[in-house]
Amino acid sequence: MTPFVYTANPVRVQFGSDLLKTAVAEEVTRIGAKRPMILTTPEQESDGRKLAEYLTAFECSIFHGARMHTPVDTTLRAMEDVARRQTDCLIALGGGSTIGLAKAIALRTDLHQIAIPTTYAGSEATPILGETENGVKTTQSSPRIQPEVIIYDVDLTLSLPPALSATSGINAIAHAVEGLYSKQANPIISLIAEEGIRALASGLPQLINDPANKEARSNALYGAWLCGTTLGAVGMAIHHKLCHALGGAFDLPHSQTHTIILPHALAYNAPYVSDALMRIGRAMGTDNAPLALYELARSLGAPTALKDLGMPRHGIDRIVELTFRNQYWNPAPLEETRLRGLLLRAWEGQPPVID
Repeated sequence: MTPFVYTANPVRVQFGSDLLKTAVAEEVTRIGAKRPMILTTPEQESDGRKLAEYLTAFECSIFHGARMHTPVDTTLRAMEDVARRQTDCLIALGGGSTIGLAKAIALRTDLHQIAIPTTYAGSEATPILGETENGVKTTQSSPRIQPEVIIYDVDLTLSLPPALSATSGINAIAHAVEGLYSKQANPIISLIAEEGIRALASGLPQLINDPANKEARSNALYGAWLCGTTLGAVGMAIHHKLCHALGGAFDLPHSQTHTIILPHALAYNAPYVSDALMRIGRAMGTDNAPLALYELARSLGAPTALKDLGMPRHGIDRIVELTFRNQYWNPAPLEETRLRGLLLRAWEGQPPVID
């Protein structure tokens, strides 16, 4: 067997149904906090206030200004509230935007985090933070970023709109796909990644057809956890580099961008990642993994073209520049002609091409 290194991130996970009423208070009590702050986006402020009703034993506050791509100015505003209220614990209720804000605060304060994901983004399972400033998104990893507790309450995903369920789920699959050909890939993570892809690829079509299907929602949330665990354990490659560049440069929606880029990034790397292709194909029941991911997105009604997200065609030049400026490791060498072809097909919404 090829030598490998595997590092498990320390995190306490509660997975189940109807957990919100009791589990959050239990975790706040367990860590000895007195003044937790609930973080949400403006759209989920009412959910945050509902959660606060279960935390009346504590001096609870709410910050509802989380924004996509974790802008530094938003983090600094939240930090003012944290200092003023003497917050001693962060409770992130929401998707990647909210969990990212909690991570950004924790990086600066080392406050304890309780993450309660309501999407399949998987950010809660990683020690990775991406922040945006002046149109550029940068990432870093630190033990201070990793949430100490994750509460997966399947009930919270039942109201997740089918369209967002689809893109959030494929965004999660992207973590596992790149984990399979990561420079730090190892047998343990490969098992986790493959199972995560299988769970999501089977659960997403079911929940799109029946959004109230609790078993399908459970499978998707379980898969998202596994895919997020993959993201948190190994490095990523060109797919994530491109998505971060696109998000930072054009403020494109996170999960939709990942959904569009994934099949093309896998096709770009395909000649160099035969084992990953085999595992993805096995999980999805296909012999053409890039095309299967593209067709999965189409079958779920998810976007397949960057132009439909508002990206201008001339923006391809900017993304190529950013990709070469700060290069990620990638199994396939970065070649400008191939990279432009990838981005053009993704912009137009064409199927992926293995060249």
